[in-house]
Amino acid sequence: MALKLPLHLLQEPYSFTNLALLAFLSILLYFLFDYLCFSKNFNQPPSSPKLPIIGNFHQLGFLPHQSLRSLSLKHGPLMLLKIGRIPTLVASSPKMAEQVMKMQDHIFANRSTIKMMDKICYGQKNITFAPYGEYWRQAKKAITLHILSNKKVHFLQPIRVDEVTLLLRNISASSSSVNSSEMDQVKGG
Repeated sequence: MALKLPLHLLQEPYSFTNLALLAFLSILLYFLFDYLCFSKNFNQPPSSPKLPIIGNFHQLGFLPHQSLRSLSLKHGPLMLLKIGRIPTLVASSPKMAEQVMKMQDHIFANRSTIKMMDKICYGQKNITFAPYGEYWRQAKKAITLHILSNKKVHFLQPIRVDEVTLLLRNISASSSSVNSSEMDQVKGG
């Protein structure tokens, strides 16, 4: 059975009906593509039903820790939630969290790439946003040995004390320059 569209709708290029039909078909194709490409269960942990765009975000509620507990009672100690389009693995028991972090740590050690941070941090060369790998290990080693060593921390303590003192003086000076009569006028007194 073929789908028959009224031809007069196709003759008006920017009518409201055409735009609505185009929007509907675009959304339908998006969800169809999303379902066909991402709904295959590749030995994934249990998950609760999710909505198309927000995923399981609606199930977290105002008290997410209580919502996650109730979801873990329903689905078990390991479950997969989608926060928006990002799959999030939730390990709700200490035993399961230890197993995930010890056995599969190389999989979960990587951070997601953020394009803005890629530009700001010179192609992810900052230790904070660098992907887990040889570069990150070497950078961490260098920072631990040369910047965060006991000797260096004690050596830089007077500088930190001077900077904190200067900051407190600046705050004190800026707060004492406020005229209390002006504050009374602001309060309406």
